[in-house]
Formats: sequence, C-alpha cells, structure tokens
Amino acid sequence: MQSYTIGQAARLLGVSPDTARRWADAGRVATHRDDTGRRLIGGRDLAAFSVELAQGDGEEDEASVTSVRNAFPGIVTAVKLGDVAAQVEIQAGPHRLVSLLTREAVEELGLEVGMRATARVKATNVHVDRA
Repeated sequence: MQSYTIGQAARLLGVSPDTARRWADAGRVATHRDDTGRRLIGGRDLAAFSVELAQGDGEEDEASVTSVRNAFPGIVTAVKLGDVAAQVEIQAGPHRLVSLLTREAVEELGLEVGMRATARVKATNVHVDRA
C-alpha cells in the first residue's frame, strides 16, 4: 500500500506540514512509522481524510449553497480590472485558478488581493464566491 510522509500529505491536502502534523497528533488521520522512524499516513487513510475535509465542517451559510461541486477555497493573489472585464487569480493550495469575470461582479463581491475566496468549477466555467 502507498504511504505518504506528513509533508507529502500536506501538499496533497493544500495545507502546511504543521497543520497536517497537528491533525495527525490529534488523531484526525491515522499514522504509522516506517523502519527509519518517519511518520507516514497510509494512502487509503489519506484518501478518506481528504474526502472528509472536502465535505467541510458545515460552517457555510445559506448564501453559499450551490450546485457547483468542485470548490477550491483559497486566497486572492491578483485582481486586474479592465473597463468591462476583470481577471481574478486565486491560489488554492497547490492550485492557481484564473477566472475572467465582469468588472461589476468583482466590485459587487468586493474582491481584493489577500482576501479569502472560493473558486467553483463546473464544466468549462469558473464561479467565484466570496468567503
């Protein structure tokens, strides 16, 4: 069975190694040690935990209910405004997502560099929800 180091698991989950280590210390994901003493997470355990994380903790409000299933929560890293259109970049863990929106939509959402946002992907469209 494939196993992952804490660092590898953190990269796959889109969190820091410290966060992954805290989750392991708290027993949220099972670990075992290899022959050299490194702490590892079994592939099946990591897969199940990643699904649990993706389902969220239920903190979203009613305005966040959507049919779009592929959500990438992250931080806005760039906003480029044109006269009519805008380009928004979001870094979501290891994923960089770029969305073209209307300028009006960006202004209504109040999107700015450094704020949390969620990019939602459905088919060929990316929807951006303010977090």
